[in-house]
Amino acid sequence: MQDFKCTEYKETRAGFGEGLTEAGKKFENVVALCADLTGSVKMDGFAKMFPDRFYQTGIAEANMIGIAAGMAISGKIPFVGSFANFCTTRALDQIRMSVAYSNTNVKICGSHAGITLGEDGATHQVMEDIGMMKSLPNMTVINPCDFNQTKAAVMAIAEYEGAVYLRFGRPKVPNFTQENHVFKIGKALIMNEGSDVTIFATGHLVYPAIRAAYILHQKDISAEVINIHTIKPIDTEKVIKSVRKTRAVVTAEEHLINGGLGDTIAQILVRNIPSPQEYVAVDDRFGESGTPEELMAAFHLTEEDIVDAAQKAITRKFV
Repeated sequence: MQDFKCTEYKETRAGFGEGLTEAGKKFENVVALCADLTGSVKMDGFAKMFPDRFYQTGIAEANMIGIAAGMAISGKIPFVGSFANFCTTRALDQIRMSVAYSNTNVKICGSHAGITLGEDGATHQVMEDIGMMKSLPNMTVINPCDFNQTKAAVMAIAEYEGAVYLRFGRPKVPNFTQENHVFKIGKALIMNEGSDVTIFATGHLVYPAIRAAYILHQKDISAEVINIHTIKPIDTEKVIKSVRKTRAVVTAEEHLINGGLGDTIAQILVRNIPSPQEYVAVDDRFGESGTPEELMAAFHLTEEDIVDAAQKAITRKFV
């Protein structure tokens, strides 16, 4: 296995912004709504190109969701954008009733997700959003790993009929997936093949998982890395196929240990192929202020933490 080092770093929120503008060019019924964070969420490009299709709702996230649901019923494809914390926790009732229960074609786009929001601290960081959104019937949940994949995901959800929660972040992170690749909702991607342990990673933890696989390779441990960009519906077939081979699992996510990717993988394992599983996730605590790098280390979300978890999972393999 070659050392996988990335030299290009870009914001996933920028991938969202470019993808939204491209979706606007391709589909005339795509509209965008924002809760007073147009520049931060990178919706300004769409707003400048399509001023008649952009709606600034102000700091009123619940109202924004209601407006979007009405637009969807009238045949529009509304993309609503805000910080992930604000467009999920503040508007959960409206999302539940007007979007999920009513099964409307609304795309909820949450930027600045996870601990890597950084210095803004616990009031703005959200690490329970995946759990909330995936628990809602009719809701698709997508968490891409880099700029290219986020841009491709936007195009995919514009064509997809149904409610979607798209999660992305603020910091510049490695941009390592192929440019202009076709994003397939619900189809996980094998980033590295292996035989000793499977690392299921999502979002900003995919690249550290790939780096961890390289470190493990130096220790004569073969790690399979799978990019779970769609958490719901998850690629159950690919999960089971990999675990049948490795019989040891690590899940890595920038989310609470409760309710996230790890819980979804655990449900698959217990129903199909019980196996030891280790979690790299935030362990039941709120965030705090700091740089993204400092927080990823403090909350044990680094490639070294993934390596340690993989080694532990291997020692727990069933005899």
